[in-house]
Amino acid sequence: MLDELSVIAERFSARETLDGRIDEAFGAMRSMGFEALIYDYTPRACIIDGEVEIPSLLKLRNVSGDMHDHWCNREYFRIDPVQRLAMRTSVPFFWNYDPGAKTRISRFMTDDTKPVCDYLREHDMLAGVTVPVHMPRGDYATVTGVRYGARREFERDAMHVIADFALLAQVFNEAAYELFDDAVRNMSGVRLTERERQCLSYSSQGLSAKEISRIIDRSVPTVVLHIKSATRKLGAKNRTQAVVRAAQCRLLEGALPY
Repeated sequence: MLDELSVIAERFSARETLDGRIDEAFGAMRSMGFEALIYDYTPRACIIDGEVEIPSLLKLRNVSGDMHDHWCNREYFRIDPVQRLAMRTSVPFFWNYDPGAKTRISRFMTDDTKPVCDYLREHDMLAGVTVPVHMPRGDYATVTGVRYGARREFERDAMHVIADFALLAQVFNEAAYELFDDAVRNMSGVRLTERERQCLSYSSQGLSAKEISRIIDRSVPTVVLHIKSATRKLGAKNRTQAVVRAAQCRLLEGALPY
């Protein structure tokens, strides 16, 4: 597989759209014995209180179309045992939702996660391999390959290819990330003005409204107005929480000249 990485990377680059690169990844996964692909991305793994964040991107191949609605709109993603484990590890892992199976997700399978378990069992998506991708700036993604049906030999087969699958997932994620737009990378949906971003950025450095007013050549009341407006848009209780939320959502990047 190591010898083939450059070839695989070239194949991804040859595809000019995100869906094209996902199709390329799915084709490579199928050769490893997987029958479905689930790919999700979020700029942050969890929100402030530690709860799993809903992804800003969820792409599926050979998966029931209503899974997107269940995982994103009905928020099954927050209670998904696979996602709860993936947040806590950087190592690829095999999982199985068969009631008698004992895999690393077993400790997360509780009454709270029953809707997820029921859905996957109803759709025969009992087993698979997930690769957590924790990126340098806190971005988070998972690449999952699924095998339909409860085949006992699948765990053995999956473990034989898990290293190759993990390498493929990393190369694929990097290729996919290149094509993300701002809407995907900023999952908050909040739009701050340049002045609001600027004032929050200076606040994150510990500057007071008076100090900020001198730097940007605006009055103190104007600076306070920008900060209050940003705080309101972010649904924050105060300036400190606004700075934290803006930073988590990548809204402050590039706001200041360097």
